[in-house]
Amino acid sequence: MHGIDDQTTGLLIRPAQPDEYAAIAALTVDVYVGDGYVADGNDYVRELADVAHRAAEAEVLVALHDGRVVGSLTVAEPGTPYAEIALPGELEFRMLAVAKQARGLGVGTGLVRAVIDEARSGGYEAVALTTMFSMVDAHRIYERLGFVGVPERDWATHDGLQLFVMRLALR
Repeated sequence: MHGIDDQTTGLLIRPAQPDEYAAIAALTVDVYVGDGYVADGNDYVRELADVAHRAAEAEVLVALHDGRVVGSLTVAEPGTPYAEIALPGELEFRMLAVAKQARGLGVGTGLVRAVIDEARSGGYEAVALTTMFSMVDAHRIYERLGFVGVPERDWATHDGLQLFVMRLALR
């Protein structure tokens, strides 16, 4: 991925650099715990915070607004450690987080569009993701971009949290 630089909005989306990992970790944990998606003591919090490990196994994208980290997500190819639900031919993304003060600036939409562009240029037939029922703001982004639910692929975590899968067909 080369990155997206939108001069009109001051938004830059590109692969994360190691000196940004701490800010990405803090942002992601703040969103997932602070917005009530994950309990503070949950094992998933450690995974959300370990950006260096994610970046070694997958691609971590960062969104910068006027030079500050305001969003991130993780892109995983099928069959790799961070791909939970991607089938062959699908690019998956996970862990979308947008800073509270940056919501409404197009950060989430920009990050998801970057994944879609990467999937198209990589010859993937679709983009897939897992989401929580409570993540209604993210669902609006996904639906607006054409993602649809795939109920036969819905699943639950080891502790019983029900999740659902959405997919955007590119061909």
